[in-house]
Amino acid sequence: MKYSCQLKNQNYQFKSVTEILAKASEEKSGDKMAGISAHSALERMAAKVVLSEMPLKEIYENPVIPYEKDEVTRLIYDDVNEYIYKEVSNWTVGELRNYILSHSTESSQLFRLSKGLTSEMIAAVAKLMSSIDLVMASQKIRPTAHCNTTIGEPGRLAFRCQPNHPTDNPVGILASLKEGLSYGSGDAVIGVNPNNDSVESVSRILHMTNDFMTKWNIPTQNCVLAHITTQMQALKKGAPIALMFQSLAGTQSANNDFGVSKEIIDEAYELMAKYGTSAGPNQLYFETGQGSEVSLDAHHGVDMQTLEARTYGYARHWKPYMVNNVSGFIGPETIYDGKQVIRADLEDLFMGKLHGLPMGIAPTYTNHMQADQNDQEIAGMLTALAGANFYMGVPGGDDVMLSYQDTSYHDDASLREMLGLRPLREFEIWLEKMGIMENGRLTNYAGDLSIFD
Repeated sequence: MKYSCQLKNQNYQFKSVTEILAKASEEKSGDKMAGISAHSALERMAAKVVLSEMPLKEIYENPVIPYEKDEVTRLIYDDVNEYIYKEVSNWTVGELRNYILSHSTESSQLFRLSKGLTSEMIAAVAKLMSSIDLVMASQKIRPTAHCNTTIGEPGRLAFRCQPNHPTDNPVGILASLKEGLSYGSGDAVIGVNPNNDSVESVSRILHMTNDFMTKWNIPTQNCVLAHITTQMQALKKGAPIALMFQSLAGTQSANNDFGVSKEIIDEAYELMAKYGTSAGPNQLYFETGQGSEVSLDAHHGVDMQTLEARTYGYARHWKPYMVNNVSGFIGPETIYDGKQVIRADLEDLFMGKLHGLPMGIAPTYTNHMQADQNDQEIAGMLTALAGANFYMGVPGGDDVMLSYQDTSYHDDASLREMLGLRPLREFEIWLEKMGIMENGRLTNYAGDLSIFD
């Protein structure tokens, strides 16, 4: 295939599928830093034109990182349904976009289609979509999963209660946990980022959160977001883990830097099936975000959005309960400002859901970015409209342990109220029994920690 396009009497020539994917991406500071982004709006448009006319077969036959060199590539390709792929292999990326956005295309058709798509194909079609396109496409796709609660059902919006503390102080963790629960946050998971990553400290937090859940009969799951190998050791020593966590990236070299591989996750998957405290079958929790590969110099000349899609292709192999996107977490070197945060969140939500994943969005930003609370709230509202499965719940929206900004317990309640959404079914029943919620609305007990005395 000829990789060229003429716009305004100027000829644009591209060398590879990888270059076209990079230059068709919306502007991101990480891609500019890596020297792979379009040099002008016209070059970006030329790349989009070439991409729109490219058959899916061309992308399939030209993975951005060769099969024999990368574990992520191998897992993505090994999991593709070849029968479904052959049905659509001659479609162009533009035709795939039209099919996804067609009023006659239903969710079940998209779930089936996704099994025949590689992650690069999903990234490619997202590059041809506007913000409205991404919202409309995401709305159609509603993956579900079950741990102790069922996430992803229509009309439901869940939250991870994130009661972090800079010194892992149990009194501080429990105070934040109680506050979050009183605002209806915690049905996705009670998930603590530990300051101390030792097996002993992680085990203490797991026992503490499990004991609290048991005492108050809370239908949810607990998780401590330590490295997966630490959690595995804690699990082997009897710590109660309902959901096991790990951060993932879109290249094998970046995952090596994270200290994770397919072999390790396979072992964790088997351990959770045998010793995990939740009903399952979905017992893993992954976090991802555009830019990790660039920050680790492990991007191999591939753009951030495409690598993020590959992360989802890698993650779906283990059928996780939840996947949380944190594209604004690193800072301006990868995502420069609020506009880039909003675009990345919309892209990531769509790509994750088309991979069949129960996607959550953390519209995060750091204080040294050109972004603020208004950008964050716009991103939250747009992705909620697009059908994000869950968000974070952070006291005051300011994580005092990780030093970044995220959605607060109050934001959680506001998003539900604005869109007429309710907590996960099992959790809503518990909230009503506690007097925290009535007919889908918070009562005057919201924010009252004395209900747990």
